[in-house]
Amino acid sequence: MTQETVTNGIGKAPGISAAGAAVKDSIVGSLKGLNEIEAEIVTVVRNTVANTLQAADTVATTGLTVTKDVVQGALQAAEEVGTGLTVSMKSVAKGVVMGVGDVGGDIIAIAQQVTKGIVSGASDIGADVAVAASRAVHGVIEAAQEIGGDVGGAATAAATGGVTFILRIHSGS
Repeated sequence: MTQETVTNGIGKAPGISAAGAAVKDSIVGSLKGLNEIEAEIVTVVRNTVANTLQAADTVATTGLTVTKDVVQGALQAAEEVGTGLTVSMKSVAKGVVMGVGDVGGDIIAIAQQVTKGIVSGASDIGADVAVAASRAVHGVIEAAQEIGGDVGGAATAAATGGVTFILRIHSGS
């Protein structure tokens, strides 16, 4: 039995059977779709946070409430439609930080709060809190990089928020 050579749009991929090429194409298509979903989550969360904070009297107190509400809504949406929690949480954290940054809010304080909220929500639904915290921290870092914020400060605050909450969960307090 011989293997046929299948073109992949760039050139020939020697030795890839038709079945292998079909699997590869399907996975690539799925991953592209996942990237589009992540980008849409970031945009929706960013715009919602920024618009809500612009309408509020104070970014400081309203920012914490909006962050909590946005995280809870995103967790509920992830459960309802079955999207991967870890993908959603990274995008939510990124969108929250970018939205707060858009209105001149304190991204360091929000970085810590959004990670705490994500870990808390993950714990509430029985998800892996360490994975949720890690993904939230990655989202915070990406946001800080994209908006030109204090990446180190935001990363430290996010990690501190996640670890503090995880330790609280494990200590039973």
